[in-house]
Amino acid sequence: METQIEKTTVKKSSAGLIFALMAGYSMIYMDKNMISTAVLPIAKEFNLDAGQTGMIMSFFFLGYSLMQIPGGWLADKIGAKKVLMLSLAIISVFSFAFGTVSSLMLFMAIRFFAGIGHGGYPPSCSKSIADNFPQERRTFIQSLILSTSGIGGILAFTLGTNLINANWRYGYLALGTLFAGALVLVAIFVPNNAENKKVSRNHVSPIKFSQVITNRNVLVLFVAMLLLNFLLYGNMSWLPSYLAQKFSIDLKTIGYLLAVNAIFQTIATMFAGVLLSKLFLGKERMFILGATILSAVLIVAFVLSNNLVLSMICLIAVSMVSVNAFTAIFTWPHKIMDPSIIGSSIGIINTGGTLGGFLAPLILGQLIKAAGGSFTLAFSFMAVAGLLCGLCVLGVKK
Repeated sequence: METQIEKTTVKKSSAGLIFALMAGYSMIYMDKNMISTAVLPIAKEFNLDAGQTGMIMSFFFLGYSLMQIPGGWLADKIGAKKVLMLSLAIISVFSFAFGTVSSLMLFMAIRFFAGIGHGGYPPSCSKSIADNFPQERRTFIQSLILSTSGIGGILAFTLGTNLINANWRYGYLALGTLFAGALVLVAIFVPNNAENKKVSRNHVSPIKFSQVITNRNVLVLFVAMLLLNFLLYGNMSWLPSYLAQKFSIDLKTIGYLLAVNAIFQTIATMFAGVLLSKLFLGKERMFILGATILSAVLIVAFVLSNNLVLSMICLIAVSMVSVNAFTAIFTWPHKIMDPSIIGSSIGIINTGGTLGGFLAPLILGQLIKAAGGSFTLAFSFMAVAGLLCGLCVLGVKK
C-alpha cells in the first residue's frame, strides 16, 4: 500500500517537474523566435539596415554563449533549481526593459543581458533531468522538453506576432510577464535537492572541470553544435525577412506560416526522442549524418524555389529533419557522460550552439548585404555548415 502511494507521488511530482521545465523552455524558444519578427518594425521605426538588426540578434547570443559554461558549472555545484530560477528572473526583467527603449545601443545591451539569463537554463534543465530521472528515461524526457522549441515558435508566431503587429513593445511586455509565470512554476514544481544524490556516496573521486572541458566527446559535440546552429539560428533569424522580401507577404501572414512550421517541428522533436531511444539507440552518428545531409539538400531547394507552397514544404521538411539532428546531439551526453557532470558537459556543448547563434545573424547579415539583398549565398552557407556538422560527429567515441 505504501509503495503504491509512493509511486503515485513520484508520478505526480515527475509530471509537475516536466511541466515546469517545459513551460520555461517554451518561453526561452518564444523569445528566440520572436526577435526575428520584432526586428522588422524596429528596423523600420529606427532606420536600421540588415547589418544592424543582425547585431541586435547576435548580441543576445554573445551573452548566451558567455553564460553557458558558468551556468552548467553552477548547476552541478549549487543545484539546478537555483540556476533555473535566477535565469528566468533575469530574462523576465530584460524582456520588460527591451519593450521600453529606443536606441540601437540599448537594444544590443539589453539583448546581451537577456542572453546571459538564457545561458543558465539549458544546462540546469539537463542537470535537473539527470538528477531526477533514471538513465533509460532521460533521452525521451530531454527530447520531450526540447519539443518546446516548436511550442515556443507557435507562441512567438501567433500571440507574439499579433502583439508585435499592433505594437512591438506590447510583445515584450507580454513576454516578460510569461517568463515571470514560468519562474513561479519552477519555484513550485522543481525539487530543491536531487533525489539520486543520496543514493551513491561511494568513494569515487569527483570528475574535475578541467577533465570535462578537455574531454574528446565534449569538444567534438561542441563543434558539431556550433556548425548545426549556423543552419538552425540562421534559419530562425532571417526567415521573416526572407519571406517578406521574396513573396511580399505581410507580417501577420508570415506569423501564421511560421506557426504551422513550428507545429511540425514540435511533432518531429517528440518523434526524435522515440527514434533515438528505440530504433537508433547506439547508431546516433549515422542518424545525425543522414539528417544533416538531407537538411542541406532541402535548404538549397527552399532558397531556389520561387513558389510559396513548394518553399513552405521545403521549409517544414528542413525544420523537421534539422531538429532531429539537434535533439540527437543534445541528448547524446545523457548516454555517454557521468550524471555528476551533465550540467557542465551540456553547458560546454551548448556554448557551441549559442556561438553559432551569435555568429549566424552577423555572418548571414553581411552575406545578404554583400549579395545586394539576395539570400541565396547566405542559405548556401547554412547548407555547407549543416553538412560539416554531420561529418564532425563521426569523431565521437563511446
